[in-house]
Amino acid sequence: MWSPGFNNRAAACAALLVAALAGCHSAPAPQPERAAVPVKVPAPAPAASQGAPPATPASAVPGSKAPAAAAQGAAAAAAGATPAPAAAVRPEVPPAANADFTRAVGYMRAGNATEAELGFKQIALQYPQFAAPLVNLGILYRKAGRLEDSEQALKSAVDHEGDDAAAWSELGVTQRMRGEFKDAAASYEQAIKADPQFAPAWRNLGVVSDLYLGDPQRALTALTRYQELTGEEKPVSGWIAELRQRLGLPPLKKPEAAPQPAAAPPDTAPGTAPATAPPAPAAKSGAGG
Repeated sequence: MWSPGFNNRAAACAALLVAALAGCHSAPAPQPERAAVPVKVPAPAPAASQGAPPATPASAVPGSKAPAAAAQGAAAAAAGATPAPAAAVRPEVPPAANADFTRAVGYMRAGNATEAELGFKQIALQYPQFAAPLVNLGILYRKAGRLEDSEQALKSAVDHEGDDAAAWSELGVTQRMRGEFKDAAASYEQAIKADPQFAPAWRNLGVVSDLYLGDPQRALTALTRYQELTGEEKPVSGWIAELRQRLGLPPLKKPEAAPQPAAAPPDTAPGTAPATAPPAPAAKSGAGG
């Protein structure tokens, strides 16, 4: 999937989603998964600086490994060591594809679903190595109530890029809306497997586990992890407290405030009298000699 600079996977995935949490009381009300919005595609990565030798375009073939990584793996194998797994190399975004995608996103934001759908479909046909057009098609179809089409588009997206956490999470949202609760939970778990730091998938797993699958233990684990990643309090803290009570677990203790140091006495400026005057000397007894 397209992502800013192709170096910050989690940030790009998070950009697909918008927080939509409602208030929470002692017993949490059912809350939907996060609503998604289209992703803006950044400009293509800048070319190599002038004077530097051109890089070998190993990323032209999705899934291929860079020559340096292959050489390191061969050297490690020759030495009898287990080579470290190579990081996935993302295909570059051609400028024309970037412009077409940005245009389709603009149609989607403006509510022109017909032009947006045509644009995303055309990009998916021309550049099948990218999941982003299919993810946005899935979101578009879901907003229109075309849940079956949404699921098919998102399944195609994860077939193209199985390590795309946002695509898996969006697939789970559609499956949950179709009543496919076990499949939705499995999709959220795949999103977490692809990116354990992708917080929306943890939250969505907690929602479907508690409200639709009757698994409060898994819900507690998922929502606790979501809170750890985001620092979010309400309504998640209330939901976690209610789950712990249901499971017979003690309430979480709030961290005690650090003791405040005793106030230091005010400094006495040089040449000034102390706050308390010293006692007067005792009078001498007896007559003078």
